[in-house]
Amino acid sequence: MVEYEQRAMIEAEDKYTFRQSTQISMQTGLIGHLRADMDTDGNGFFSSWFDFREELKTDKFKAEFDDVINSLREEGDILHNRRALAKYCYCTPQSRMQEEPGYYGVRVDTEKYAYLLRLNPDRGEYNLYCYCYRRDWLDQHLKDAEKGIRFIDSHYKELFRIPDGGKIKIRYSWNEERVRTCRYIDNYHVEIGNNLYHICEFAELVEHGGHTCEPFRDSLPEQCHSTYETNVKSVSDFANEYGKKKGAVSEKER
Repeated sequence: MVEYEQRAMIEAEDKYTFRQSTQISMQTGLIGHLRADMDTDGNGFFSSWFDFREELKTDKFKAEFDDVINSLREEGDILHNRRALAKYCYCTPQSRMQEEPGYYGVRVDTEKYAYLLRLNPDRGEYNLYCYCYRRDWLDQHLKDAEKGIRFIDSHYKELFRIPDGGKIKIRYSWNEERVRTCRYIDNYHVEIGNNLYHICEFAELVEHGGHTCEPFRDSLPEQCHSTYETNVKSVSDFANEYGKKKGAVSEKER
């Protein structure tokens, strides 16, 4: 039987139990994910597997993954049935996801792989999503993303930073506002909404369009945040003009 370590997930890991963009999935070494429900009586286990990178789905991985899931399904463990799953969720409040309060997160680590489990104890829902990663790739991406996402002007002066998964508010020159979720790619690239940008490219688009951009929070502090400001004559919506960028945005899978 394979040896593994099990713990409640931290908030930074929660988002990796949902479908990510191709760019992020490649960087984190996503192999694929398992989806399962425990039937109406709570004692079944009907599962489906979804590939992402078949070349990473080696025989060693498949054997190990089977061992991990089968071990978690043994009597007394969290996937034994829906009652056991609910008991774990309600008795382990630290596993409750902050942004998705109906879900609970568990991380299982082996020497080479990381299994991120999103749990839902409710009847009529999929009770398990398990996203499988190369552990070293995922951990490196999480470490890098701790730096946050830089927003600069066109001269590379840093204006502000937001955490990975944070949001910005774009005020267009025609008095329209849009809030966009942002994802860390690396020190020079960011996903903003549906698009992938170099951070300098995004700064130039904002400035040339006569728009402004600032961090978005549900409750802002009293002090103002830095923004992009420009008096340049407005142009057409840069999001439409440059809309079809490299990479697809992350979309939550229910």
